[in-house]
Amino acid sequence: MLDESLVTCMLPVKDLARARAFYEQRLGLTPMGAKPDGKFIYRCSGTELALFPKPEGTQATHTALSFRVADIGKAVAELSARGVAFADYDLPGLKTVGHVCVLGSEKAAWFEDTEGNILCLHEDLM
Repeated sequence: MLDESLVTCMLPVKDLARARAFYEQRLGLTPMGAKPDGKFIYRCSGTELALFPKPEGTQATHTALSFRVADIGKAVAELSARGVAFADYDLPGLKTVGHVCVLGSEKAAWFEDTEGNILCLHEDLM
């Protein structure tokens, strides 16, 4: 039953207009429109992304959303050119080179949206 359902990722945002500008201008997502309850929807392949107003924002300290890409180097370069600021790490077991870290069978790069949500790009290596 659920394996054929459309999945919606819910992301809290303090400022919907600011968040929309980031997701549309920086990430290049196509807006699907607003819902009567205040959520704003984007479609990403077979997934929906719903930004919902939450005055206190997010408290998550983990990746809230990860976009799988075919070529992470190219995706990082394109988003950097659009003004996305990627995080860099130099920790035991987690070191980025050119904003990208190799983690077992994938490469990953992290950034935050304007609302403090931690987002990721990942490329499967296998």
